[in-house]
Amino acid sequence: MAYSSNLTDAEWEIFEPLLQEILPTKKQTRPTNWPKRDIFNGILYQLKNGCNWQDLPKDFPPYSTVYWHYKQWRAA
Repeated sequence: MAYSSNLTDAEWEIFEPLLQEILPTKKQTRPTNWPKRDIFNGILYQLKNGCNWQDLPKDFPPYSTVYWHYKQWRAA
């Protein structure tokens, strides 16, 4: 489902390479099951709407996954 907070394809094309540059390189213990775009859209949805992380719509990855990435990326 599309939300007004989601990045468009054109926005994601610009943002994805920047995200790769700013994220710290870490040893990945296991691959993620979710695309970074879905995770980032979940973060944008929460920030725009101010909802609790647990109240993210089911269209996004699990809230614990979105919140974990938010904490990691915020510290970058």
